[in-house]
Amino acid sequence: MPVRYIRVNPVVDLFAPAVRAFGNIAVVGKVALPQQSPPTDAAVVGIPIDFTDPAEARRRAPGDLGEAVALAFAQSPGPSLVTAVRVDEKTPDWKAALDTVAGLDVQLVVLANTPLNATTGATGTPEGALVSLAKHVASVSETGGDGKQRMGVAMLPKNSADPAPVTGTLAHERMVYIAHRSDQDAAAAVAGTIAGYEPHISLLLKPVNITSASFSQAEIEALNGSETFDSGPAGRGVNWLTSPSIIPGNGVYMGEGYTGNPAGKKFIDIMRKVDDITFQLNAQLIKTVGNVRISRSGLRALIAQLEAILGPEVQSDVLNGFEVVVPLLALLDKDPAALTAAEAARIHDAEAQRVVQVMVAIQYAGAIHRLSITLKFD
Repeated sequence: MPVRYIRVNPVVDLFAPAVRAFGNIAVVGKVALPQQSPPTDAAVVGIPIDFTDPAEARRRAPGDLGEAVALAFAQSPGPSLVTAVRVDEKTPDWKAALDTVAGLDVQLVVLANTPLNATTGATGTPEGALVSLAKHVASVSETGGDGKQRMGVAMLPKNSADPAPVTGTLAHERMVYIAHRSDQDAAAAVAGTIAGYEPHISLLLKPVNITSASFSQAEIEALNGSETFDSGPAGRGVNWLTSPSIIPGNGVYMGEGYTGNPAGKKFIDIMRKVDDITFQLNAQLIKTVGNVRISRSGLRALIAQLEAILGPEVQSDVLNGFEVVVPLLALLDKDPAALTAAEAARIHDAEAQRVVQVMVAIQYAGAIHRLSITLKFD
């Protein structure tokens, strides 16, 4: 080997953070089997089956389940993957099926052809199917594994313009409700629509491939609540399908993008983007755990990683801005001789317990949902 005063041995150790899908759907429902023995390829009760083709879903899971999967795929843009879980036709155990769905990497959950009524919304014993769905999305999102956050989609009965049943456990920010005038599974169609868009995209006036007549203005006001000229969206936790005359083509669109809890995270895109950023932070920072030191340089490296995630969100106009604060770093930057006893104790506790508090504030750039225009003629 020749004499070299400086030898460089490049070692590539690139880290690729995990990527979370944003539009995988789980559909739970019944299958209409023929009178003779079940076909060998029919969906098995409680066993998840992945579908990427609507025709295959109709063949293997005929009935409510297959039709819901196919309708979700019929949306444009739509999901790339839908997982079907069959329940028994005579004695459906919705809770057991949802327990199976809890382990799946999905972001939207639908109960096929299951409108909200006195039975499906019952909070007693037996528990209603949609109550089980609301509890499922809340519980798994809060206590499930990383990336298991999800939302449920449900529909009111056909022609219903009454949001009153969406209350109690059902009125959750992880639920989406749709009012419709369709003979098709509106919940599956809306779930497919949501799945086709990135998390930060508002669902307002996004097309839904379904046949549904429009509601009257009075019915829409009953669903939405009254709004003044210069107020923002009112919202009562229920969306509706609409066909605005000013949009050419006579299509069907989402009338709003509300979650089931107007007092919480009011809009679907906010809830989905919170889940998306949460996952990105977890995936990016997992490599720092056990490696980054509790020191000035270590905490600055930690901040740089956070900025690497949030900076592109600002550049793409999803966020208006963000701020990262690490209180311990301010103490480490001080002259050790100038630290008070309490401040020195905080540094010692962080080093001994190996826990660092980080606070991140983001300014979300929400889409326009209402325009208030004053025309003045002189």
